Amino acid sequence: MASAELRLIQRRIRSVRSTTKITRSFELIAASRIVKAQQRVTASQPYTRKMNEVIRNVAAASGGASHPLLEAREVRNASVLVVTSDRGLAGAYNTNVLRLAETRLIELKKAGTDSRVYVVGKKAQSYFRYRGYRIEKAFLGVTDTPGYGDARAIANILMNDYAEGTIDAVEVFSTRYVSALTQRATSFLLLPIEPPAATADTEGSGPIGYTYEPSADEILGKLLPRYVEATAFGVLLDASASEHAARRRAMKAATENAEELTRLLSRQANQARQAEITTEISEIVGGAEALTRG
Repeated sequence: MASAELRLIQRRIRSVRSTTKITRSFELIAASRIVKAQQRVTASQPYTRKMNEVIRNVAAASGGASHPLLEAREVRNASVLVVTSDRGLAGAYNTNVLRLAETRLIELKKAGTDSRVYVVGKKAQSYFRYRGYRIEKAFLGVTDTPGYGDARAIANILMNDYAEGTIDAVEVFSTRYVSALTQRATSFLLLPIEPPAATADTEGSGPIGYTYEPSADEILGKLLPRYVEATAFGVLLDASASEHAARRRAMKAATENAEELTRLLSRQANQARQAEITTEISEIVGGAEALTRG
């Protein structure tokens, strides 16, 4: 009896140790990837800041220019772009943004507004498909190491649908990367474009008096699509860094739990072995006494 119990515990110990190796490997891989992802987020920020500054100044100089991407209209067909990962094992990373997006979709439905769902990542695709939502377009295989071409493809589809009147607004639901320990599910309006507001660094300085050729309106028309692309790229970079950070944290916790379980099982194995030895000694002593009496 004791021997069978001991073998079972030892088998579980081997299984847990094997799992520990896997989770530790995933943790190390995520840790190495998050460094590169952080660097890409940091490297993209100067371009984003300068793009915001230029858009703000050109919009001010154009004096209320008309452009399809700036046109705010009654929202009858809303759309949401939900950014998740293609893979799991990332803690609550996907769950947080999916719940935020679904809450918004429920609000739109209650308000009588039609909604269209665009997703980035297999997790969002399977989540909304299972719940009966119609997915207009799914972008898969881009969340691990997103490129600017991926962002351009996403932005172009959204801009075309918006310009054609298929959709009247685009809200983005994604995860904002704050630090290796903090990532926040967030949402914002991507279309129609609202010219960026002045930041603390630029507040009070006023628009710069550039001379525009051929005109501020034409330059703004060229810049707005680039602005949407840059915004989409920033969203993908933030999501990628957040995914790797969440996965590293989840795998670290899994490794620690597995190590604690191994220690607990080892104690149980020692107790089972001790009980087995005690039983054998008792049987030997009992047999010796029986022989002596015989």
